[in-house]
Amino acid sequence: MGFKCGIVGLPNVGKSTLFNALTQTAAAQAANYPFCTIEPNVGEVAVPDPRLNKLAEIAGSAQIIPTRLTFVDIAGLVRGASKGEGLGNQFLANIREVDAIAHVVRCFEDSDVTHVEGRVDPIADIETIETELMLADLESLEKRVTALEKKARGGDKEAKETLDLVSRALTLLRDGKPARLVERKPEEERAFSMLGLLTSKPVLYVCNVDEASARDGNVFSARVFARAAEEEAKAVVVSAKIESEIAVLPEEEQAEYLAAIDLEEPGLNRVIRAGYELLGLITYFTVGPKEARAWTITRGTKAPQAAGVIHSDFEKGFIRAETIAYDDYVALKGEAGARDAGKLRLEGKDYEVADGDVLHFRFAT
Repeated sequence: MGFKCGIVGLPNVGKSTLFNALTQTAAAQAANYPFCTIEPNVGEVAVPDPRLNKLAEIAGSAQIIPTRLTFVDIAGLVRGASKGEGLGNQFLANIREVDAIAHVVRCFEDSDVTHVEGRVDPIADIETIETELMLADLESLEKRVTALEKKARGGDKEAKETLDLVSRALTLLRDGKPARLVERKPEEERAFSMLGLLTSKPVLYVCNVDEASARDGNVFSARVFARAAEEEAKAVVVSAKIESEIAVLPEEEQAEYLAAIDLEEPGLNRVIRAGYELLGLITYFTVGPKEARAWTITRGTKAPQAAGVIHSDFEKGFIRAETIAYDDYVALKGEAGARDAGKLRLEGKDYEVADGDVLHFRFAT
């Protein structure tokens, strides 16, 4: 798996331009007016990982299969979306289906691009979106309280536990704070996720800056980074305009273009890395003559569950995992060298897969 990231923001902040660039498609109409995106557009991109190419080169793999990242371009929210303004209810429902929110924030001045609120103020924009999401969550939870209280009084243990979570979330939301700040135990995570709260989603702020600020950001993006640090969220700087220019170039010309404007990599790479960090995701690899392939799992995943990402039979019949650390695989020129040097380990059911592990699973059929 990769992860599914919903791109949200006020109209005219560059969401659809960024989506088009990230997915290298013109599927989303980018125009200088609100609601040019009426249906959410879904696009998949390969997750760039130079390690995968290196492993394939060493193993002589015939095919390279990266893991995938799904972006959902959700139409621009406006003040009053939680009450249906600007087709808000439809758009809010789309946010419930994603793993994380990439909140695109306008961090550039441009008199040719109108701002729905008539000014450039990234923190105010963030608060507008966050308020609408919190209001939608408040309404959703308040509708459930009466039924949960009735079941809890009747001795329903699950209802009692859910009601406790709902009460904690409502306390925060009424205080103007997002539900993701609810303190909860690990065993409560599943029940909490079942509440389907918009403000429980991890947030990545994508600061859409002018071309001159694409490397180091500007005063607007600095304010967003400070806000993200306070919330324990993530933030990245991207120029949607530059990304759209890179997207249409042949791959061999992209590096030259980036070097000319003093950038080391496309913004997509930064977005993906920040998103992976946000969700606690890591990558492991399977490598052989037929293919070199990347697989995405959550940090802390044990070997049988990692095997299950490939096929459920691998998890059910798991025996052990032949494991080589990425650095050892590269330094020793592949599996045979790692085996000869004693760097191939046999790991059992309790092994937590590490980022970059090269794995071969043994399982019973």
